[in-house]
Amino acid sequence: MSSCIKPVLFVLFLLFFDAEFSFGQKKNDLENKKKSLQKEIQVTEGLLNETKQNKKISLNQLVTLNKKISIREELIQTINAEMRLLQKQINENKGIIEALESDIKALKQEYANMIYYANKNKNSYDRLMFIFSSKDFNQAYKRLKYLQQYSEYRKKQAEMIVKTQTLLDKKIADLEAIKNSKQQLLGSEEQEKRMLADEKKEQEGTLSKLQEKEKELLQALKEKEKEQNQLQLAIQRIIEEEIRKAKETAAKAGKVTPKGLVLTPEALELSATFANNKAKLPWPVIEGIITSKFGEHAHPVLKGIMIRNNGVDITTATGSSVRAVFDGEVTGIATLPTGTKFVIVRHGEYLSVYSNLKEVFVNKGDKIITKQNIGKVFTDDSNSKSEVHLEIYKGSIALNPELWLFKNN
Repeated sequence: MSSCIKPVLFVLFLLFFDAEFSFGQKKNDLENKKKSLQKEIQVTEGLLNETKQNKKISLNQLVTLNKKISIREELIQTINAEMRLLQKQINENKGIIEALESDIKALKQEYANMIYYANKNKNSYDRLMFIFSSKDFNQAYKRLKYLQQYSEYRKKQAEMIVKTQTLLDKKIADLEAIKNSKQQLLGSEEQEKRMLADEKKEQEGTLSKLQEKEKELLQALKEKEKEQNQLQLAIQRIIEEEIRKAKETAAKAGKVTPKGLVLTPEALELSATFANNKAKLPWPVIEGIITSKFGEHAHPVLKGIMIRNNGVDITTATGSSVRAVFDGEVTGIATLPTGTKFVIVRHGEYLSVYSNLKEVFVNKGDKIITKQNIGKVFTDDSNSKSEVHLEIYKGSIALNPELWLFKNN
């Protein structure tokens, strides 16, 4: 074999296996994300159908539809990313196939030359004469070793041709399979785009009908803001009460009065554990979608109106149980003027707040564990909306719950 073919083949084998691993990992990641988004669309579709059972067009219907459109757009982007990955794999496979074909051609040519030489000198007498015509014993020995090595080299050359051809055949088959996968993805993309177009058409119609109900929406917004203010005041009162009790306990023990809440070693450890679980906390419901994000954002219908949210609103199925996102102690339970209930759970210096509950299954002072059911979500019969409101605090500072909850994709 020529000295240049072995290194080229070795590099090709390395490239082949490295590319296979790299592409396989990226493809698995995209496939998992795609499945997660498809599951999310399925959940959203179910929630949207619940809202449609109420023939009255509602803001919740639009918000859920908006979320579904957002998820589908992300799904289409994921499909496009997978197609780009496959195209890159197709291009790289074509390059490897061309290199392998070139190597096979060179290997076969070299092997043909060896066969020609062997046939030309196949007579045993000629080989013996080649050895016996040596000047001395050392030269005869070298010629004998040469003939033996040459024979062995011919066998290895034939094996290399077979191995290279096998690899070439596999890469050609892989290339066809990748092309078929890409074609299937193109079909999926077209289908998703058609569904997206239908959803956007429905979105326009729903938005148009809701814009005719501006006064009704403004009134609902005022009521929502009033309920949020009542919740914030109730949370603040509970925190202040905890601080007051801590001061009383310190005063009785003759210690320096603390400025804030004093944490026990156990509570400090719980705080650290809670902090280490950022982006890993379970959702407060088994299935649901975030329909109102943390912070300030525009009202989905009313132009120029901004909404402030200290937590996230998670739309879920009617009758869903609400569960704790982490181990902790129930430090507050109250009923708002609207009749809905809320629960506050302390996790050291952190708090999680669950509101818009119809029922509560725990009592103040209860030690609870992660995923323990603490209540049942309230369903608004006027618009078939079942929504749990989740807030997370560090001390008195509101944090974005979405950054703390586990994200499937």
